[in-house]
Amino acid sequence: MATQAAAAPAAAYPVQFDIQYPQQLSRKLLFTKWILAIPHFLIVSALGNLQGSITLIAFFAILFTKRYPRELFDFYVKCSRWAANVTAYAGFFRDEYPPFGWDRGQYPPVTFDVEYPQELSPWLIFVKWLLAFPHYIALAAMFVIAFFVWIVAWFAILFTGEFPRGMFDFLVGTLRWSYRVQVYAGLLRDEYPPFSTAA
Repeated sequence: MATQAAAAPAAAYPVQFDIQYPQQLSRKLLFTKWILAIPHFLIVSALGNLQGSITLIAFFAILFTKRYPRELFDFYVKCSRWAANVTAYAGFFRDEYPPFGWDRGQYPPVTFDVEYPQELSPWLIFVKWLLAFPHYIALAAMFVIAFFVWIVAWFAILFTGEFPRGMFDFLVGTLRWSYRVQVYAGLLRDEYPPFSTAA
């Protein structure tokens, strides 16, 4: 268990998340993206509730079989992928409207994937939430900073049509860190996530 609790290197962590950097963004869409994304928000919210139920079922499956049922694993990842696609659009990272779907490669500007584990520890499922607590504290601080960065980026896009690259990378990295912790706390992987925004 001690080995599993050690943070995996960022480059080796089995969760892939990235958003392609756009060379130009629409100024007009800044005012309408949140409205246009409302149908997606409703679906993602419902899927998020399902993910909670899936985690509970997976808890007992891992406890008795040391495996996360593959169909449930894939469904959970697809739900997160859909949410990641919507975040890329509503978060002003991309202008392309996300598809109403969750298949890999369906929304080319966004990459989200999680490697399926062949075996999971039946003991870690009892303490992952506790082990992830330092990440929750760090991410809370990161998202406070991210909120202000998003505001500055919004005005930068409004006046220049470009998302400042440093801000873009910081925000995508913060989301990447958050998704890794979500995957760990959601029981999908045993490797402890790194305290890092790096890809």
